[in-house]
Amino acid sequence: MSVVGARPNFMKIAPFIEAIDRYNTSASLGEKVEHILVHTGQHYDDNMSRTFFEELGIPQADINLEVGSGTHAEQIAHTMLSFEPVMLDYDPDWVVVVGDVNATSACSQVAKKYNARIAHIESGLRSYDMTMPEEVNRLITDRLSDLLLAPDRMSCDNLKREGASEKSIELVGNIMIDTLEKQIEKADELDLLSIVSENLYEGQDTLESLNEGQYCLVTIHRPCNIDDSSIMDDLVSWFGTEVSDDMTVVWPVHPRAKKMLQQFNLWDEMINNPRIALTSPLGYHELLRLNRDVRMMITDSGGLQEECCVLGTPTIVLRENTERPITLRENGGICMLAGNDIEVVKQKYQEALEMDRRPYRPELWDGKTAERCVEAILSMDDCTAD
Repeated sequence: MSVVGARPNFMKIAPFIEAIDRYNTSASLGEKVEHILVHTGQHYDDNMSRTFFEELGIPQADINLEVGSGTHAEQIAHTMLSFEPVMLDYDPDWVVVVGDVNATSACSQVAKKYNARIAHIESGLRSYDMTMPEEVNRLITDRLSDLLLAPDRMSCDNLKREGASEKSIELVGNIMIDTLEKQIEKADELDLLSIVSENLYEGQDTLESLNEGQYCLVTIHRPCNIDDSSIMDDLVSWFGTEVSDDMTVVWPVHPRAKKMLQQFNLWDEMINNPRIALTSPLGYHELLRLNRDVRMMITDSGGLQEECCVLGTPTIVLRENTERPITLRENGGICMLAGNDIEVVKQKYQEALEMDRRPYRPELWDGKTAERCVEAILSMDDCTAD
């Protein structure tokens, strides 16, 4: 049984389901894997959920818990209450969880209390910042998991330092890159200008052109960046002057970021700048296409750090820390931590302007991670049976 809860999970579960299907095509009848997909419904907005399932070819979930929004405690409590009957009905041998959303830790706790084995895809990532809800989810899930499927050696080392047994840790690579490899050709078929023009928020002038390497892509959604009016004011002012003077700024606006921009009376300032394009949230292929030819990325997304690393996109990360240090320049990648102090951000921006695209693939980020995940689960099954 696999569990997904929010948009970041969808890109990770798609290749895993495909890997199970490939395994079943050659397995004998008694060896086939029966797979159940559970969607907790943490992202209930149609643009954030159904569209991604369709784009990535994910089959419709067998079970949708329809948890919806709420505080962290509400989401986790509702998920646990809704997932418990599912565990009782299906009694799965394995519960596979991915990433670090609330559904990941909530379903892990329920699964462990019903003695199912847990496999955690993307295990061992650590920011060491306990103010991040995702860090709490990661720690809980890894502590409960029987099989820790890690994306890189730094994550393996984190798990070992925390006392995980070496036999429970498996270096499998980054499953997000499986999706990127499969979907990149489809993304390349899209037209840059059409992506932006067709998704512009009302009130903006239509862009006349969007040329390769002559635009900046912005994605911001974390509370530390969008909930403080002074931080948002500094960023918006900087986007509207320095950055937009150098190149077009394309900003797919997260629903919560839009709400805060309007609350801080900054929305109209952005809408009225002809060098800034504010769009509704974009699909996976659209965002990937924009990332292919962007001059630089400014983001607080963890998943985009990984994508930018492989694509070679110079990236300014609006965070003080990251659970994905493998993507940083000092570790071979191309991302730079900047926090949200505007002077530091400006300094990193100048550095990024001098950088060329430089793709970097950490070990096993080769598009075959999902197969290794399935093999690791089945191998542990065989060892347990013996």
